[in-house]
Amino acid sequence: MDKILKFLYTTFPGRVILKGLTAKPVSRACGTFLDSHFSKPLIKPFVEKNDIDLSICEREKTSDYDSFNDFFTRQLKYNMRPIAQDENRLMAPCDGLLSAYVITEGLVIPVKRSCYKVSDLLHSKSLAKEYNGGLCLVYRLSVKHYHRYVYADTGIKGKNHRINGILHTVQPVALRHVPVFTENQREFVQIKTKNFGKIIQMEVGALLVGKIKNHHERVKKVLRGEEKGYFKYGGSTIIVLIKKNHIKNIDPKYFINTLHNIETPVVMGQSL
Repeated sequence: MDKILKFLYTTFPGRVILKGLTAKPVSRACGTFLDSHFSKPLIKPFVEKNDIDLSICEREKTSDYDSFNDFFTRQLKYNMRPIAQDENRLMAPCDGLLSAYVITEGLVIPVKRSCYKVSDLLHSKSLAKEYNGGLCLVYRLSVKHYHRYVYADTGIKGKNHRINGILHTVQPVALRHVPVFTENQREFVQIKTKNFGKIIQMEVGALLVGKIKNHHERVKKVLRGEEKGYFKYGGSTIIVLIKKNHIKNIDPKYFINTLHNIETPVVMGQSL
C-alpha cells in the first residue's frame, strides 16, 4: 500500500491516476460496491491482514456481516470503550493516532511539512479567529481502527456544517504533497460544552470514503460519550479545536511526540 501511495502522490502518472480516483463518481461507485453483499469476500482477508480482534465486537465472526461496510462500521461490545468519568478531563472522541498543536496566528501544522490555515478548514476567517491561541487535536484513523466516534463533551450543539471537497488519503505520504484537510470533504459542528467552553469537532473524509455519517442533524443537546456518527471505508480524521485558556494540563507527551513527528495512539473515552 505504501508503494502505491508513493507512486500516486510523487509521480506525474500517479497524480493523473489520482485525479480520477478522487472524483466523486468513482468514490460513489466504490461506496456502492462496498455496501453490497458482493464485497463480503473482502472481509476475512482484511481482518487477517490488519490483525483485527473481532472478539471485542458485537458480531464476532466475519460471516455475520452482510457487506464490507457493514463490517467496517461494526459495533463494539458494551463497555469496550469506557468513557472517562471525570467530566473535568478532556477525552478522546475516537480511536486513532493523535497529534497536538497550539494554534498560532491562525495556523496549524498537522503533519510534518504541510501547513494549514484554520480559516481554510472552517471556510470562515471570523470563526477561525476565535480559536487563535487555542489547541488543535488531530486524530488520524487508519483502516484498522474502530470507525465510530462520540461527542467529546456534553453541551449545546450548533448547526452541522458540510464542506464538499476532493477526497484524498490521509496517509503521511499524501500530507507532504497536497493540503489534504482543506481539500477533503468534511463536516464540523460547534458545541457549547459544559466543561471546555465552545469547541469545534470536525470529521474529515478520505480517499474512497466520501461518506461521513453523522446522526444528529436537528438535536440541540448532546452528551459526553454519546455516539456522534461513523465513517464508512477508508482512513479518516477527526479534528477538535479548543479555545485559548479553556483547558490546561493536557499530558505534554502529545505535544512532545508531535514535535518529533510521532503520532500517539489513543482510544475512545481515554482521558487526555
